[in-house]
Amino acid sequence: MTTPNTNPSLRFAAHFLARPRMLALSAALFLAGCGSLAPVPYEANEIRDRAEQDRVQMYADQEPIAAPLSFHEAAARALKYNLDYRLKLMESALSRSLHDVSSHEMLPRLVAGAGYVSRNNDSGGSSIGIIDREESLRPSTSQERERTLANLNFSWNALDFGVSYYRAQQKADQVLMAEERRRKVVQNVLQDVRNSYWRALGAQKLIGRVDDLLARVNTALANAKEVEAKGLMPRAQVLSYQRALLDAVSLLTLRRQDLELARAELNALMSVAPGTAITLVDEKEFALPAVPGNIEALETMAMEKRPEIMEEWYRKRVTENDIKAAKAMLWPNISIDLGPQYDSNRFNYNSSWVDAGVRVSWNILRLAQLPALKRAHEHQNKADDMRRMALSMAVLTQVRVGVQRYGLSLAELKFAEESLRVDQSLYDYAKAASQSKFESELEVIRSEARALLAEYQRYVAYSNAQAAWGRVYNSVGLDVLPEAIDSHDVKTLATALEKTMSQWQGQVFKTAAAR
Repeated sequence: MTTPNTNPSLRFAAHFLARPRMLALSAALFLAGCGSLAPVPYEANEIRDRAEQDRVQMYADQEPIAAPLSFHEAAARALKYNLDYRLKLMESALSRSLHDVSSHEMLPRLVAGAGYVSRNNDSGGSSIGIIDREESLRPSTSQERERTLANLNFSWNALDFGVSYYRAQQKADQVLMAEERRRKVVQNVLQDVRNSYWRALGAQKLIGRVDDLLARVNTALANAKEVEAKGLMPRAQVLSYQRALLDAVSLLTLRRQDLELARAELNALMSVAPGTAITLVDEKEFALPAVPGNIEALETMAMEKRPEIMEEWYRKRVTENDIKAAKAMLWPNISIDLGPQYDSNRFNYNSSWVDAGVRVSWNILRLAQLPALKRAHEHQNKADDMRRMALSMAVLTQVRVGVQRYGLSLAELKFAEESLRVDQSLYDYAKAASQSKFESELEVIRSEARALLAEYQRYVAYSNAQAAWGRVYNSVGLDVLPEAIDSHDVKTLATALEKTMSQWQGQVFKTAAAR
């Protein structure tokens, strides 16, 4: 008579091995899972397709440029199509979505379940007397080998609700932080456009004249070399003229590069495809306001409106909610469970029933964390306040330095205008006094080069003054767009930009301009 194997593990292994299909399927799944962990780099055609799609997406859905662009239209296009700003918009939308998700985490749980259970033998057993150790019942079972289960469980946990509540508050504050970062990007984009637009407009006006003058200078250099070769003038005098012409070529070439870069920078800010030719409106330069005199009023405004300070203030609430969530975990937990159950087992007296329960639990040892949490809360508040104070000090410094730079840029602009007036007069005089003599022609070219460089410096000075004024505007933290806009086409955005900036300049800086 063969003695049955009483080891449960051996019986299970023998039963499992007796089913070759199940073993083969398990092995295949195991090997497939191991194979999926191997690194799989992108193929060359996938990389090429992705690069092409990215290039198309960068310039997709843009309003065509059908007319010359004004300053406000260029700024509107930059805000509408600038990729950094669009990224911040998406981050803000993501923060709002995460906040919506976290709000639903506070709801109780209502879990529906269904399943099928099968076993290869019968469950059950017999009973044995505790005192006499005699078996009182023959082996029996009260459970079918195959049965189906279903349930619908409602549960609510006090600690989960408390922690989810604080997490939802954090997500709400992170939405506001994302909005402040979006405001900052808007301000920075306008600042960059303000600087690049006026330089690009100067490039549009000067680059043709620079090219013509470079051609004339090169012709004059060739003539000077011919004069030197023929010995028509003293060699030292000819060489000095050549040196002057070469200096003019060097300066004009550098300035031409600056002009080209200005147009490229403006195209990049507006997300215009490289190489696209755009035309700017030959508009009259904006009158620059006087240097603000009421610095304290600007400082107060900056403390109230700068996005960085507001973001840091919201960050303090986020860190405080971290401590509050940790403190909530110290207190007793109450959980409530309720739900109908179903079991198809035919041996059950009741195949369906309702479970209900209330449990209270408390990890008392966690109370030992309370003093440390209180100290962490206190130190966290102090660190947050000190970080905000340091940022506020930097903001106040930016306001004062911005006002000083603006004053210096206005002085530089006045000097550049005076230099332009003198160099233009010298050019007019040299042109009027020129005759057919070789040295007179060279002097005219040198005078014209100086006048053109002076005009370039004047455009640069005006652009720097605009940029300095923009830094003052930016350092105060003023918004460039109203809170609500009827539509977001370029024309509407440009009108809203012009209106908002005019209001701020007329209302806020009017009283601050007079010393």
